[in-house]
Amino acid sequence: MKLLRFGPLGAEKPGLLDPDGNIRDLSSVVDDIAGDVLADDSIAQLREIDPSTLPLVDGAPRIGACVGRVGKFICIGLNYADHAAESGMELPEEPVIFFKATSAISGPNDDVEIPRTSVKSDWEVELGVVIGKHTKYVSVEDALDYVAGYCVVNDLSERDFQIHRSGQWVKGKSCDTFGPIGPWLVTRDAVPDPQNLPMYLEVNGHRYQDGSTKTMHFSVATVVSHLSQFMSLQPGDVISTGTPPGVGLGQTPETYLKPGDKIELGIEGLGVQKQNVVAG
Repeated sequence: MKLLRFGPLGAEKPGLLDPDGNIRDLSSVVDDIAGDVLADDSIAQLREIDPSTLPLVDGAPRIGACVGRVGKFICIGLNYADHAAESGMELPEEPVIFFKATSAISGPNDDVEIPRTSVKSDWEVELGVVIGKHTKYVSVEDALDYVAGYCVVNDLSERDFQIHRSGQWVKGKSCDTFGPIGPWLVTRDAVPDPQNLPMYLEVNGHRYQDGSTKTMHFSVATVVSHLSQFMSLQPGDVISTGTPPGVGLGQTPETYLKPGDKIELGIEGLGVQKQNVVAG
């Protein structure tokens, strides 16, 4: 099942994608794709609904971030061996954890804004994991039972802010519009193996990233379990699990985003994002 949120920024409505690719309005059933709606029993109830009985959404509305009221936006760094190598860094012994501000979250096709003092704005296609229920001290074996579903994330990064402006990586990760999520949340049952998902990212039609989640250093289950040893995870928390090689930082010469660029990225079965890059 593919759940989504549509409508103007700040006034998104819940919806689902029917078998024909049409958006159906879920507003009469749930108030948002958020919180307790992400629990297993709630998702099971949504799955029982005949999409044809729901109102059809006409036209082509804006698609919002596929999860509302995100409490934590957690990212995993250096989680692909080949990306660590292109970054000139060693593979970590434990998952590298950092946070993006939730104010960075945007819709999958919203404009990406280059910060005013940016010199190295970069791209990163990533598998997003959405937590479905309270998670604490969960084992690797049970970790995926706590996942509501999966989505595409573009973990945009300003490398100069991130690496050279002192402090933690959060400076380079949290700029407004640097966290497009969606287009839809694909429920866990529809993704039998999150470790075998091809993914790509293109800028102006040139494919820079062409990888797969099977080359992750730490699996989704390992990441969820590891995080739960240090903090509780709540319904709607989003975990961005790292990127394959091909980021701008790893190009020769280094290549970064500029106003006028067009980004396209996707993960098999989880949808495609398309963003125009504009000056912030």
